[in-house]
Amino acid sequence: MRRLFPVTEETAARASAGGPEEEGAGGAAHAREENREWSLAELAAAYAYPEPAQGAPRPWLRANMVSSLDGAAQHEGRSQPISSAADMRIFGTLRALADVVLVGAETVRQEGYRPARVRTEFAAVREAAGQGPVPAIAIVTASLELDFSLPLFTSPLVPTLLLTGAAAAPDRIAAAERAGARVLVAGEGMGVEPARAVQALAGLGHTRLLTEGGPRLLGQLIAAEVLDELCLTLSPTLTAGSAQRIAGGPSVAVPHRFALTSLLEEDGFLFGRYRRS
Repeated sequence: MRRLFPVTEETAARASAGGPEEEGAGGAAHAREENREWSLAELAAAYAYPEPAQGAPRPWLRANMVSSLDGAAQHEGRSQPISSAADMRIFGTLRALADVVLVGAETVRQEGYRPARVRTEFAAVREAAGQGPVPAIAIVTASLELDFSLPLFTSPLVPTLLLTGAAAAPDRIAAAERAGARVLVAGEGMGVEPARAVQALAGLGHTRLLTEGGPRLLGQLIAAEVLDELCLTLSPTLTAGSAQRIAGGPSVAVPHRFALTSLLEEDGFLFGRYRRS
């Protein structure tokens, strides 16, 4: 994992004055030192959630997505073909820092989601943050049409959460609860309202939120203006075809501007971190 630069006022000013080439031997030595794979502890520090304010902590929702050079979020329905080992290390790090992972039902089906696993290398970090051993998986689903015999329901270390609307079928709610899932109502009709979903999770004490999509869910979160941060892997691949972008659904009236806060690189993959401006 090679660090390109952290985006700060200082580095922005330096870039506008001529960039790292003009830093001389010191800059070159720093570049050589950073030309190595980062440890998981360094990645955890680089991707740490903002420190909560005094009083009731505000939930912070970040997304983690991968895109090809030509804008595809998937290849043949899955993100793995455009990912990399470094991307998966960051994927695991972001999960290890989160209280809960928010994901759409279709992504659960397509990607074969399983319960989060214990990562011993992050155990001390989670304990210091007052977190349990693993993040909960929270699935956004209007229909609750899920296979409750999957490990996501039969063998999670913490109960899987289901976010649905008030009009969800009672028999499906009952089936989910029999399977050990916890059902949270976050919408008046069949669907889930993103702001209510965030607040429902915060009500359980989950304020470090991570969503892994899919594109439809991410588009809904963007439109509802509840997304605080986007961690985007730009994969040096071209796929063509008609794959979805990382966010789908209706366009917003005015594009939302996010600011680049850090950028990492390995083997041509760029790992950007953007926050709401």
